[in-house]
Amino acid sequence: MAHAKNHDYHILPPSIWPAIGALSAFLMLYGAVGWMHADEVHLFKIPVSGPWLFLIGLAGVLYVMFSWWSDVVREGESGDHTPVVRIGLQYGFLLFIISEVMFFVAWFWNFIKNAMYPMGPESPLKDGVWPPEGIVTFDAWHLPFINTLILLLSGVAVTWAHHAWVHEGDRKTVIRGLIIAVVLGVFFSILQAYEYSHAAFGLADTAYAGAFYMATGFHGFHVIIGTIFLLVCLIRFSRGQMTQEQHVGFEAAAWYWHFVDVVWLFLFAVVYIWGS
Repeated sequence: MAHAKNHDYHILPPSIWPAIGALSAFLMLYGAVGWMHADEVHLFKIPVSGPWLFLIGLAGVLYVMFSWWSDVVREGESGDHTPVVRIGLQYGFLLFIISEVMFFVAWFWNFIKNAMYPMGPESPLKDGVWPPEGIVTFDAWHLPFINTLILLLSGVAVTWAHHAWVHEGDRKTVIRGLIIAVVLGVFFSILQAYEYSHAAFGLADTAYAGAFYMATGFHGFHVIIGTIFLLVCLIRFSRGQMTQEQHVGFEAAAWYWHFVDVVWLFLFAVVYIWGS
């Protein structure tokens, strides 16, 4: 009886994943810096190719993500995710989304500041023009507007799936909704890549180009992450790994996807319409 569990919390066993994850992230960062600044970096006085070091670190990070989250899934299936633990997971993910919001606030701040006080040859005595001369911006009501509709429809599909599961327990409808959302997410990424391939400016051309690519590019990266997130939920639902009582992973995926939708609406309004 002395070893019987008399609380609702989950005491985690020792894990090697944080250490391996930190080491892999360090290798990825170190390799990326070396890739950007030189062909070769030195790790413990050993010359190593920057791109290869980056790829080794990336492979390690992906492996840790897959293994660690697989452990979390198994913990939930074994009954370790009590109501108290699920609340903690939800609060933790909400804090993560808040941190992501502040990340994008920085890029919006950068874009808006440059748009309101554009630098020019006579700055700071006289402001320049925005967008800078020579920059041909995208028509907001063509491809960007289509991508806006795609993301909004995908958000509707996720909400439909979530409602069908929470209120009705309809697994087939959940799977249909997630399939639609994943397909639309992939379609958005393809159209954004097409948009970039037809851009009349590069990342290093002007302050506008830098702000544009950093804001929309990081959002595109988040769309890819969110699509994978939803795809994993789709696979888990297909295998019957979620219940109406325990589906924190699906809730987190839905919250993340709606966050991605809202950020895009601000990007569409600020960068594509107002900023152009």
